[in-house]
Amino acid sequence: MQDTAVYFCAFCGEPNTVFIDLSAGSYQSYVEDCQVCCQPNVLYVQIDEDTLDIEISSEPES
Repeated sequence: MQDTAVYFCAFCGEPNTVFIDLSAGSYQSYVEDCQVCCQPNVLYVQIDEDTLDIEISSEPES
């Protein structure tokens, strides 16, 4: 099962929509390149198991 979430690029601040694999666990982190400026962002995803609400944040990849 998948859903989408929006994060703001840690470099350019533009919104990006990404697919979230809900079956991959409640806590996920991975690197995704910004769709606007192509810089790598580390995404941190937290999924509420009861409501399936998704929280997502980003930081620059070091």
